[in-house]
Amino acid sequence: MGQKLPMLFSSLLLAGVTSFAQNNSGTLSGDLMTNVNFFNRDTSIKASDNPLYDNLLSGGESWLSLRYSNYGFTGYLRMDAFHNSNLKIPTQPTSGFGIGAWSINKDFEKLSITGGYIYDQIGSGIIFRAYEDRGLLIDNALVGLRLKYELTDKISVKAFTGQQKNMFERYNPIVKGINVEGSFSVKDKVFFNPGIGAINRTLDKNSMDAVITRINALPENERKEPKYNMYAATAYNALTAGNFSWYVEGAYKSQEAFNNYNGNIEVNNGTLFYTNMSYALKGLAANLTAKRTQNFVMRTSPSEAANLGMVNWQPIVAQIRPQRLIARYTPQSLDWSEMALNGNILYSPNDEYDFNVSYTHINTIQKLKLYREAYFETNIRSIKDVRLQLGVHYMQYNQEYYQFKPGYALVKAITPFMEFAYKLSPKRSITVQAQYMDTKQDFGSWAFLQLEYALAPKWSFAISDMYNVKPAHSESKAQHYYNAFVAYTQGAHRFSAAWVKQVEGINCTGGVCRYEPAFNGLRVMITSSF
Repeated sequence: MGQKLPMLFSSLLLAGVTSFAQNNSGTLSGDLMTNVNFFNRDTSIKASDNPLYDNLLSGGESWLSLRYSNYGFTGYLRMDAFHNSNLKIPTQPTSGFGIGAWSINKDFEKLSITGGYIYDQIGSGIIFRAYEDRGLLIDNALVGLRLKYELTDKISVKAFTGQQKNMFERYNPIVKGINVEGSFSVKDKVFFNPGIGAINRTLDKNSMDAVITRINALPENERKEPKYNMYAATAYNALTAGNFSWYVEGAYKSQEAFNNYNGNIEVNNGTLFYTNMSYALKGLAANLTAKRTQNFVMRTSPSEAANLGMVNWQPIVAQIRPQRLIARYTPQSLDWSEMALNGNILYSPNDEYDFNVSYTHINTIQKLKLYREAYFETNIRSIKDVRLQLGVHYMQYNQEYYQFKPGYALVKAITPFMEFAYKLSPKRSITVQAQYMDTKQDFGSWAFLQLEYALAPKWSFAISDMYNVKPAHSESKAQHYYNAFVAYTQGAHRFSAAWVKQVEGINCTGGVCRYEPAFNGLRVMITSSF
């Protein structure tokens, strides 16, 4: 029965597409994304000794989506293909083909009904977020039913229930939730968007049996009774008054079993507080972000770890930097223990200059140093057809904690960087990036240089080298990591190819990170929409 419903829905959607083709009364749209990797074995950077490099040599993944609307209904269907893909486990192939997501939605009067694979969140996502991030192969859609009702013009309520997606299957625990949001104003000058939400996750018997087995293995004085049901609640508000805006959210999670930092099971409740304030005037903007997290691990069950079975998502406090060398040490949001603060000031006296200063301070609640960042950047546009960016970045990064590497020293690095962009003509431009990271930890010091040429609106070319100038270990050999990139855009279609030689490290997106081994080979990507 589990496979019959998607097949039936697919038939109905295709029937709708046929109807659209015949009478053009509906709206049809879609998109395609395809990645292909060709693996080139390179023992010098440890891009080897796994099936992808030793035997399979190629692999990839594709997503094809269709969305059709007619007669007040909206249908969505996505087909997923993984053929020797390295996305799920970077050193092992994953293969499979099937319906990755489908849903059908109907709005009538003040009620909206959605069934199938649902992507949604409560507040900022602290207690619940069903979302997709293909770069990290996160796709935790809620497979079930969602109802949303407009109580008044200013208040709405939604409720949902289902199981979380796990590739082409589903995790067994059940997730249920409710969310009430409002939108109010005072004399059209002060605007409030408050909300409250709650979720309940209920374990299945097999998941509970696994929890009991692990708890019984603990010393008797550390054992606590596990619960089938976990409850979490949040309250939040977004305030806007003139040039000032303030978002604040606080959440509580009931006592439950979870995996702590060391991967051991414990039973505790959890709390999380998050806030962001910003103020802007002409030529000046200031922003302050803070977060306190304690034992706020939320998975479909304690049997899941890393990025698997995530029920929620936590905002990242540290700012994500685009510079290649700095981005290697992006700190992820931590579920177990985090005290984080970030302040940022942007000053732009005129159209020719702007200055950006930022500071980030992150510890555990127990005051263990995790991350420090001081950042300065200026953009200069006083010369015709030229944009010059200059900056410097100082960082302290707890590699032992963030990357689970016991005994590794705190990474201390200073990185000056520069970007020079010159507009050759209305359609042609050239950009040069240069960065140097000075550090004695991890791999040691790096130099990065990239040259990019753009011929708008169709062509883009880039070549770069990331060079390990001063390896931290005497037995290590300095390595060049060359990259070459070309992209062609024609309307809604984009084709790109890149020869990539990449050092092992952490890949982060939106505060969620995973380790990726070294890579050497060709990457081809195709994206299209219609």
